[in-house]
Amino acid sequence: MPTPRTPDAILSLPRLLALTALAMLAFAGNSLLCRAALMDASIDPASFTTLRLGSGALMLGILGLRRKHGPGVGGSWISALALFVYAAGFSMSYVSLSAATGALLLFGAVQITMIVAGLAMGERLRAAQVAGLLLATGGLLGLLLPGLSRPPLIGALWMIAAGTAWGVYSLRGRGGGDPIWTTAGNFLRAVPFAVALSLVQHDAIRVAPDGIAYATASGALASACGYAIWYTVLPWLKAAQAATVQLSVPVLAGVAGVLLLGESLSLRLGLTAMAILGGIALVLVARRQ
Repeated sequence: MPTPRTPDAILSLPRLLALTALAMLAFAGNSLLCRAALMDASIDPASFTTLRLGSGALMLGILGLRRKHGPGVGGSWISALALFVYAAGFSMSYVSLSAATGALLLFGAVQITMIVAGLAMGERLRAAQVAGLLLATGGLLGLLLPGLSRPPLIGALWMIAAGTAWGVYSLRGRGGGDPIWTTAGNFLRAVPFAVALSLVQHDAIRVAPDGIAYATASGALASACGYAIWYTVLPWLKAAQAATVQLSVPVLAGVAGVLLLGESLSLRLGLTAMAILGGIALVLVARRQ
């Protein structure tokens, strides 16, 4: 085994900050690529999911092979199923949701799922954490209340399901061996589920060249390379820092959606975003203290 090295021997602070920012941009880029592909109907959600998972598995395999030492493909079928539910729900939701709304719902559902799982495993919340959880949950519910600016309900429910599945996937991945090979194995195992979904929805299949490009970029670059970068910096971040920095993803997706996709931000979205992200930040800060 290679000799362990201290963080400072590998990543300087400027490089750590740059790589962390790049990983967050990649995660936000997933929302933009999926929304861009599906808002123009250049590809159907099932095909997008299949191409994203397939290209992600291929790129992760290439990244894994570049290492001098590696345990080989890992993962499990249960984790792969959770990954598929996340990826399919993610694609289905962006038929109707904006990039900002989708990223916010996804992030909120992921964090609430992991907080609730912690409670189920015996974790005790302080008063500030309880307030934060209630604030974040209230923000999610406020976003879904009836009104002119409410996002399409079906799309929102798809994204909440995706976020819940990603929370389950993340919980199962704790301490699951080499992250690149484990993720590669899960991506590879998830492909048959996506192919089965495409077969069930064969009447709705549509694949244009730009849709293929968006899906491939989402899988190979925003997903695979984004995860690889994130796993590189993760050992040098404290748990609270790693969780807190991800608060930037919905914000980045929202700003980019406005600038690149011509989307608009409603007052409801702004207020509920502050409630969701502020509530989660409160939970994380209280946990760190």
